Amino acid sequence: MRFFKKGEEKKPQPKPESAAKAHPELKVISGAQVSGRKPQPPPQQQPPPQQQPPQQNIALPNVRYKIAVASGKGGVGKSTVATNLAISLANAGATVGLMDADAYGPSIPTMMGVQERPQTSPERQLVPLVRHDIKLMSIGFMVPEEQAMIWRGPMLHSAIRQFLSDVAWGELDYLIIDLPPGTGDVALSLTQAMPLTGAVIVTTPQDVALADVRRGVAMFERLGVPILGIIENMSYFLCPHCDEKTEIFRADGGKNMSERFSVALLGQIPLDAEVCTAGDLGVPIVAAHPDSPQSAAFGTVATELEAVLKESGEEEELTIL
Repeated sequence: MRFFKKGEEKKPQPKPESAAKAHPELKVISGAQVSGRKPQPPPQQQPPPQQQPPQQNIALPNVRYKIAVASGKGGVGKSTVATNLAISLANAGATVGLMDADAYGPSIPTMMGVQERPQTSPERQLVPLVRHDIKLMSIGFMVPEEQAMIWRGPMLHSAIRQFLSDVAWGELDYLIIDLPPGTGDVALSLTQAMPLTGAVIVTTPQDVALADVRRGVAMFERLGVPILGIIENMSYFLCPHCDEKTEIFRADGGKNMSERFSVALLGQIPLDAEVCTAGDLGVPIVAAHPDSPQSAAFGTVATELEAVLKESGEEEELTIL
C-alpha cells in the first residue's frame, strides 16, 4: 500500500484492459487460428446415400404363382384361411405348396397335423413334408414347440431366403406364403428376395380390423406388390339348425373395404367353432368336412382367386394400388 504526502495528488491509475484484449493468446481459439489460417466454416454434412433394396435373385421358375396371405393384425384367422385355401386349391386340381413364414408363431404344423423334421435331398435341399396333398415347410418343423424364436431382422431375412432357395419345392401351380401378422421385417425380406404374384389380405368385419387392413394395403403398395383381393373371415354365424345368418361383428366391412381399394372381395367365411376345432386336431375344415358350408365358402375363395389371376394375366400386368 502506498501513502501519499500532504498536498500530493493521487494520480488516476489506468484501468486494466480485459484479459482477452491484453492477452490475445488466452482467447478460446480454434486450431486454424493457432496456425495463422482463417477459420473455415464446418463442412456441410452430405446426406447418406440411399440404400437400394437387395436384388430379387430368387425366381423359383417352376412355381407359377407366389401368393402371400397377410393381415394387418393378429387374431383374424389368417393361418386358418391360408391352410384351407391351399387345400381348396389342391382339391380343384392344382399342385400347391404352403410356406409358413411366421417365425415367431408358426401354426401350420399344428393346423396340418405334422410334427416331423424334413429330410435333406442329395442336392442338400430340404424336402417339404406333404399332408393333404400340400407340400409344407415351416420353422416349426425345426425347433421344439416350447422354444422361443428370439430373432432379429437379419436372421429372419436369412431364414426366409433359405425357405425359398434351399427347399426342393419342385413344380407348383401355387406357393401360398403365410406371413406373420402386421407390417414388419418378414414381408420386407420376402419382397426383397423374390417377386410376388400378389398378396391376399385377411380381415374380419369390425372397424378395428379394417383399420389395420388399410395399413397392410399401404405396406404392399410401398413394396410394389399387387393386392389380389380381400377375404372376410368370421363374417357371420350360420345357425346349424335353421341356417339363419347372424352378423356377430358387423355387416359388409370387407366388402366396403374391397370397394374402397377397387380390389376383389374373394369371399366371406362364416364363423363356426368347427373350423377352430378342426385346425386344433390337425385336419383343416376343408379336409375334415368337405361338404360343410365353411368348406364351400373356402372353395368360393379359391375359385375367385383363380379368376382374378386368370383375368390379370401375367404377373407384370397385375394392377398395383
